[in-house]
Amino acid sequence: MIVELNEENFEENIKSGLKLVEFYAVWCTFCQKQRPVLEELSRNNIWIGTVDADKNPLITEKYEISGFPTFVLFRQGKVLSKLAGFHDKSDLLTRLMENLG
Repeated sequence: MIVELNEENFEENIKSGLKLVEFYAVWCTFCQKQRPVLEELSRNNIWIGTVDADKNPLITEKYEISGFPTFVLFRQGKVLSKLAGFHDKSDLLTRLMENLG
């Protein structure tokens, strides 16, 4: 499932469990290439949140996002790690698996 996050629903969505959130910009070419990978992951019951950085500057600034796409992995609302740039499915799955336990 891909959930579009914004300043109203962000905190509620990341507060429990392991959550992968992509910060993106509509104009970003790498973000556009990243979308099919995220859609494929989401079909495997992996929760993915996306934040349009241009529409949600407060969240983007809070997590010090400066390039796109940037992934932030959360557990129980706390940042576990950040990944900048395009990542293929295996990279993202590996990062998720490393943090499941």
